[in-house]
Amino acid sequence: MISREIQRELIKCSEEYPVVTILGPRQSGKTTLVQMTFPDKPYFSLEDPDIRQAAAADPRGFLGQMEHGGILDEVQRLPVLLSYIQGIVDKARRPGMYFLTGSHQPQLHEAISQSLAGRTAMLTLWPFSFSELSHYNISLNPFELMTLGCFPRLHEEGLETRRFYNGYLQTYVERDVRALIQLRDLTQFQQFLTLLAGRVGQLVNFASLSNDLGVSSKTIKNWLNVLKASYVVMELLPFSENIRKRLVKSSKIYFTDLGLVSFLLGIHTPEQASRDPLRGNLYENMVIVDIIKGAFNRGIRPEVYFFRDSNGNEVDLLIKENGQLTPIEIKSAATFSPGFVKGIEKFRALASGRLTAGAVLYNGAQAFDVHGIRVFNPLKVQDIWSTLTTTGEHP
Repeated sequence: MISREIQRELIKCSEEYPVVTILGPRQSGKTTLVQMTFPDKPYFSLEDPDIRQAAAADPRGFLGQMEHGGILDEVQRLPVLLSYIQGIVDKARRPGMYFLTGSHQPQLHEAISQSLAGRTAMLTLWPFSFSELSHYNISLNPFELMTLGCFPRLHEEGLETRRFYNGYLQTYVERDVRALIQLRDLTQFQQFLTLLAGRVGQLVNFASLSNDLGVSSKTIKNWLNVLKASYVVMELLPFSENIRKRLVKSSKIYFTDLGLVSFLLGIHTPEQASRDPLRGNLYENMVIVDIIKGAFNRGIRPEVYFFRDSNGNEVDLLIKENGQLTPIEIKSAATFSPGFVKGIEKFRALASGRLTAGAVLYNGAQAFDVHGIRVFNPLKVQDIWSTLTTTGEHP
């Protein structure tokens, strides 16, 4: 397994905090990351029923096996342990004792806020970034990546894509979803996932989803919260600061891994992806998620939004960083068109505050500037996040 970009931040956190908590979707490589970085730490998975039962029956005895701390995987399965860890780290007062991983936000966040507030650093690990994928012998072709996805095992072990996502989906729905909500009809939830995949990068319309599935809008919102809580999707909020225009209030939904979207939509080859009507939305999803990965891998919780007003003026992504706002347009076309910069120019005319010139990320080979707006291919730079957020840096 390659070294992950977040590893440097993990080491820094371990030197400052007694506990480091790493959240993220299943199969994103959380356990491998911690075991590679701290190979001498004892490891226990609370997914294993016998280990979970032993820890629940005698928490002090279980933690006593780890004289200098250890790695506890999927710790949300037994949040009571966090209270005992609090007592141990308060007494020992040593950094880098425990490393906790989890794939469900609500249980862990609630337990941490009660027991480990101020005692743990929080990191988020998503599947491979573009720059991490460059270490493997694959083509960084956007349409190939759309169907393959970025989960580490697919690239490390060469697993067959459709078989992997079928197993991933079944395991997720049957285990994780049932752990978060009382769900009678698993098939209906899977239909919801597929419908959401078909609306990727679009404004969320709860009434439309409700009508298509025959369930209430309240249920749709609950299901969407489950997907966000288990890191299957992320929500991009509309930007509304310092704009004197009527703006949309609905958010957009993107999947944290595009391979799952393609699987749900029946897109199994790069040729299908390049011809699909959702090609532009899929490309947008892929690029936005990679930008966010770049921030998380630095321990940054990014402030990202999109812009759209009632007149149809729109910018795909806005990054708020270093006290300034960067507007970004994302296009799947390989040929640049002057129309690509219109949304950015309109936004700059409407918005106030510190704004950068912005950028257009497209699928072409050339990098250049148009009226100060940078135009480049996101797959041809080493680090999209730093390229976009470092003032004056050009790819």
